Amino acid sequence: MWQTITLSFLGGVMGGNAFPHFVHGITRKRYPNVTGNGPIPNLIGGWVGLVVAALLIYWAHGDRHPAAAFGFAALGVLLIGLFHAGPGAFGRAETPK
Repeated sequence: MWQTITLSFLGGVMGGNAFPHFVHGITRKRYPNVTGNGPIPNLIGGWVGLVVAALLIYWAHGDRHPAAAFGFAALGVLLIGLFHAGPGAFGRAETPK
């Protein structure tokens, strides 16, 4: 059960984090990324994150505990989404008034 919970949560976090990078990459927009802020590094980083998320979800064996797998994956997506909507990885610059 703990394997399902942990891997599902991590898969949700990875997928939720990968999504904005992938979208900014395919729309050719700049977005903060560890490997560079341009579209290509974001596209590649987002794609890798989605692949890793899929592997984590697969390895979680959600068929054994489907409610826990879904719940913790959804929690991971929610938490990383709140992080991106709030301070983000590089903080928020204050807008002048």
